[in-house]
Amino acid sequence: MKKILIVDDEPLIRWSLSHPLSKDGYLVETAATGAEARAKIEAFKPHMVLLDIRLPDASGLKLLETFKRENPELIIIMITAFADVGSTVEAFKLGAEDYIGKPFNLDSVRQIIKQAFSKKKIAGPMEETETPVNRKINEDRLIGNSSKMIEVFKIIKRCAETNDKTVLILGESGTGKELVAQAVHFYSRRSRHPFFEINCAAIPENLLENELFGHEKGAYTDAGRRHKGIFELADGGSVFLDEIGDMPLPMQGKILKVIENKRYRRLGGDRDIAVNVRIIAATNRNLEKMVRDGAFRADLFYRLNVMTIKIPPLRERPTDIPHLARHFVETFNQEHNRNIEDLSPEALEKLLAYAWPGNVRELRNTIERAIILEDSRILSPGNLNLASETGSPKGSETASPTTPSPGRRTGESTTPDNPGPAAANGEHGEIVITLPAAGLSLDELEKAIIQLALDKHAGNQTRAARFLRLSRDTLRYRMKKFNLH
Repeated sequence: MKKILIVDDEPLIRWSLSHPLSKDGYLVETAATGAEARAKIEAFKPHMVLLDIRLPDASGLKLLETFKRENPELIIIMITAFADVGSTVEAFKLGAEDYIGKPFNLDSVRQIIKQAFSKKKIAGPMEETETPVNRKINEDRLIGNSSKMIEVFKIIKRCAETNDKTVLILGESGTGKELVAQAVHFYSRRSRHPFFEINCAAIPENLLENELFGHEKGAYTDAGRRHKGIFELADGGSVFLDEIGDMPLPMQGKILKVIENKRYRRLGGDRDIAVNVRIIAATNRNLEKMVRDGAFRADLFYRLNVMTIKIPPLRERPTDIPHLARHFVETFNQEHNRNIEDLSPEALEKLLAYAWPGNVRELRNTIERAIILEDSRILSPGNLNLASETGSPKGSETASPTTPSPGRRTGESTTPDNPGPAAANGEHGEIVITLPAAGLSLDELEKAIIQLALDKHAGNQTRAARFLRLSRDTLRYRMKKFNLH
């Protein structure tokens, strides 16, 4: 029988994993601390460990490193409520098989465990890159424990390991394409060599070629001396071509030649220069459509599209919003010498209800402004100046409007003396709401509706979320908020 050890300091997490996995036929033990986990490893000798990255007495990454060193064949899957690209990539480098973000989908966890057991035995920790990463990428770290961001972290690691392939990063404005490009470079063997970024949309075509390739003395009127371009300066490292969808067609052909031949010429030069750089490109535009429209070279698109990283917009990963918001609170507390302790529940709810068309960049700017304006120790919703707070905030999370039944005013109680909680039910598109005479808060109403949806679908969260027009992550967030299990 396959044995699984679950290591997490939260009793509810241990219970919610151990019971269903035991029913699935696994022999399961649990541990709440690093010390207890070490003892269980010795006595229980599990085939797999589900390991929380943060324990009260130990670092999950340190335990991962120790366990894999002592038993390279042990399968370890990390669990986290707060993931960033650094810890995730480091975990994979140390030999973690996979990563699970809290709150997790039990069906997904089962599938991950099944796939891990079906693979060949792990030979040992993944090889370290030749030059370990000692640099901190940026204060604006890539953060997120949603399944979509964990997948992005995995792809970053794969791209970093394949040292020479071009990488194409796709995502809306403000999603963090530059941070992804930096992570691909700094977690690769090129990390000790330069990383150069150039915005293809911000520089005129004639200057863009000069910036990238440089020029010889006398190449044009003001060229009084030889000038090395970015490709020459970045030798051994990476060149990040941001907004490549805005690059003029003639320049696209020259970039294609660099990718194919690893050579280029300076302006006014008469010989080719060999270059060893990795090209990382990014755009928020639809390159496939641009190829069809003749606005982007098909051959360059196919060359760039070898390894692609698609960054999800913030509205598709709402469970990451609280983590990002709190990270920015810490960042701007230091930058502006403030001491904001946290966000109020109302402020968090307001952030979660917003669509974030400007994505993480817009959230960052919103939190910075609120930090500067806030007078108390808790960030209040009044200082969150969002661009537009009307309309349906998230396409996948918009509830149907309430429809009053014929002959009844909206919100009118059918039982005026009923002191109990609100009730909501309906069929054929009609919703009938019964309100207590003493009144209630919107939170109480929302809690009652969520409970009714869960009851209607026998506790199946996926069906309840679909019924409420919510994403499953958002439903789980609100269940946690209202202590519904």
